[in-house]
Amino acid sequence: MKTYKIAVIAGDGIGPEVLREGVKVLNQAAACDGGFSFDFTYFPWGCEYYLKTGRMMDEDGLERLREFDAIFLGAVGYPGVPDHISLWDLLLTIRKGFDQYVNLRPVKLLKGAPCPIKDVDREDVDMIFVRENSEGEYAGSGSWLFKGTPREVVIQDGVFSRYGCERIIRYAYHLAREKGKSLTSISKGNALNYSMVFWDQIFKEVGKEYPDVETHSYLVDAASMFMVKDPGRFEVVVTSNLFGDILTDLGAAIAGGMGLAAGANLNPERKFPSMFEPIHGSAPDIAGKGIANPLATVWAASQMLDFFGHEEWGSRLIHVIEEMLVEKKVLTPDLGGMASTSQVGDEAAAKLGKFAG
Repeated sequence: MKTYKIAVIAGDGIGPEVLREGVKVLNQAAACDGGFSFDFTYFPWGCEYYLKTGRMMDEDGLERLREFDAIFLGAVGYPGVPDHISLWDLLLTIRKGFDQYVNLRPVKLLKGAPCPIKDVDREDVDMIFVRENSEGEYAGSGSWLFKGTPREVVIQDGVFSRYGCERIIRYAYHLAREKGKSLTSISKGNALNYSMVFWDQIFKEVGKEYPDVETHSYLVDAASMFMVKDPGRFEVVVTSNLFGDILTDLGAAIAGGMGLAAGANLNPERKFPSMFEPIHGSAPDIAGKGIANPLATVWAASQMLDFFGHEEWGSRLIHVIEEMLVEKKVLTPDLGGMASTSQVGDEAAAKLGKFAG
């Protein structure tokens, strides 16, 4: 039997509550299959840990995480800790340290999920965003000159390397070919006359290796409009770190809300562990109330199963989420229900158990 070693960083706010349900459904999938299992190790890192120790994670954190097959992250963020500290000293440290250069975000309107766009067909909201996750606008390069004086100047660099652009764009082309989908590149080459012109050039160059893949290119402002007015034109989408961050949150809004939004941070070569997470944030206003929606975490668990080669169980988890959304019997208040976080997790595990044997 294959045992997957999973590092669990539940984090802050509702993170521990929703991660508990993610672990529950992963264990259920393993029990039903019988051919694999999970070994979870818990780490107390996050903002509350920072307030106690002055660090978001231990100094040897990356070295300790390196031995795991994957990382399951809850949420990071807490009142009193600046966002740039919580982001850069944990999440981005892991993404960059383990070269998780692919951020894979499904934007899919599931059966039964609410959609704010009027008269949209469910099949029209079915995208996969491939977001560059290691450099670009989030490279952390820049300067802060003459700080605290009238001459103060701040420079934030966007870093676009040929190596970084080629590998993310090639990954997206390969995914589009594999799934028989079109590929859309989103940039801003008319205004960002170095970085995005370079991106557009590499998109065309790599495209010569994939003549069978239908391609489109949009400026990010036009893409934002079309995601709302005509979402069906997008299938596989590749874009930079900043644009991907913004557009996938827009995607979450039109595909059922943040409570259904999951993401994977992948090191495709598997030299380092990949990381799977709900992307809704720590929601400290509802933490401890037992009403946080764990379905995004269940979806992240589905992505983890896919990554480990258990696509059948990954698909079954998505089916379970859709069944619950359609039935509307066991849902948290954000989706119009009265169930608790743990009740939703229990229901998901029970439905998944019907696939046993």
